[in-house]
Amino acid sequence: MSAYVVGRVEVSNWDAYREYMRHTPRLIHQFGGRFIARGGEMVTLEGQDDTGRIVLIEFPSLEKAQAFYHSSEYVKARKLREGAGTIQLIAIDGYPTEAWNVAVKESSTFSLD
Repeated sequence: MSAYVVGRVEVSNWDAYREYMRHTPRLIHQFGGRFIARGGEMVTLEGQDDTGRIVLIEFPSLEKAQAFYHSSEYVKARKLREGAGTIQLIAIDGYPTEAWNVAVKESSTFSLD
């Protein structure tokens, strides 16, 4: 089952952060991952506005996401962004398709009327 890494980033030194960004695509790819979103346009739909950078990375599994994060190559890359801002990375399992199909079927029996 797919897993996702959600990154919330506040960049204070773009030069250092850009250097870090140059290395991440190949490292993510080595673990079967890919960017789903990488700092694109954002619209706050509810709650307080978030002005930081959001990154969403898909991996084949939670284990692959963790292996990427703890890999020696990524540890080196992380050092490039030291002092470039603050970051929070969270890895989360995806929602199984079978569970989604059941939830949709159950939900369709309800009405807001």
